[in-house]
Amino acid sequence: MKARFAIALGFGIVLLGAVAAYVAASRSKGAAEAAAPARAVPVEAGEVSRQDVPIVVQALGTVAPIETVAVQSRVNGQIMKAFFQQGQPVKQGDPLFLIDPRPFQAALDQAQAQLEHDEAVLKEAQTDLTRYQTLQAQNSIAEQKTADQAFTVQQDQGTVKLDQANVETAQLNLTYAHIDAPAAGLAGPMLVDPGNYIQAGSATTLVNVTQIQPIYVSFPIPQSNLDEVRAAQAKGALDVQAFSQDGKKLDDGKLSIINNQVAAATGTVTLYATFPNAKETLWPGAFVTVDLMVGTRENAVVAPVQSVMSGPDGDYVYTISPNNVANRVAVTVAVRQQGVAVVTAGLAAGDRVVVNGQYNLANGVRVAIEPPKATASAAK
Repeated sequence: MKARFAIALGFGIVLLGAVAAYVAASRSKGAAEAAAPARAVPVEAGEVSRQDVPIVVQALGTVAPIETVAVQSRVNGQIMKAFFQQGQPVKQGDPLFLIDPRPFQAALDQAQAQLEHDEAVLKEAQTDLTRYQTLQAQNSIAEQKTADQAFTVQQDQGTVKLDQANVETAQLNLTYAHIDAPAAGLAGPMLVDPGNYIQAGSATTLVNVTQIQPIYVSFPIPQSNLDEVRAAQAKGALDVQAFSQDGKKLDDGKLSIINNQVAAATGTVTLYATFPNAKETLWPGAFVTVDLMVGTRENAVVAPVQSVMSGPDGDYVYTISPNNVANRVAVTVAVRQQGVAVVTAGLAAGDRVVVNGQYNLANGVRVAIEPPKATASAAK
């Protein structure tokens, strides 16, 4: 019995010693951690600067051709040949189709022959009139005979003019048998194949030619911006930039047309900008983002747009102090555009701000500034 008690007592003493050792070790580790400095949060930084910033009206626009021509035949006949490839660019005057020209050539030959015949008849009548006038002067024929011949000459002159008109019509129809491009642009799909018979006036389109260079972009703006745009346009043509949906710049153009009325249903005004489209980056029907430059904010305070965060109390940024401590600062942002935020209150030129890593920060946290990470596009 005493032996069992001794064993139990010894085991309890060992257990108490182990617990005491564990508690002492835990307190020592906690004290060491408390004494160690807080780990700095890695962030990327940018700098606030002053620069001239364009005043931009942004809108969603649609690319539209300045000219789209539905090519149709002006004469009846069979399509003998097509001279273009579908989708290829064509110049104004390039041949597109040939309608069977033989009936029109025959009609022209017939009209010319009739003209020659009637010109000969007129010449004969004029000769007779001259002779009758001489005989009348000699009182050798009646005056009525000369008058009748004069009327015959007038009738023959009218017949010759009619023949000349018929020749011109035949020449025109022969010309119409050769269908040329009425404008420069891209030829679309061929809608009627060679071998088919077509009729003038049937509204049958053979091919559509769409002008690509230059090209329009139409876009609506709120009617509240109309006075500002018109005032700026009065000083000179306004610059317009077109961007793809992923933010890639496509082309630079000029504002060309301001629609003469407001759309009552939407409260917007449609504007048209003309772009040279030299690289054909703008395609009819495509949606683009449009920046219309209506002025300049001179010497504005700008920060990288990714540095500005939004919270329940408004916009804010994290500035970085000289000793690399983050401080949350409320800011007033006038506009965000083209990668920058125009700040009217809260920042000054030269301030350093966090542009990446804000979600791991709190006011007063120490930061470690890292170089910007290479983007996937830059890596390529």
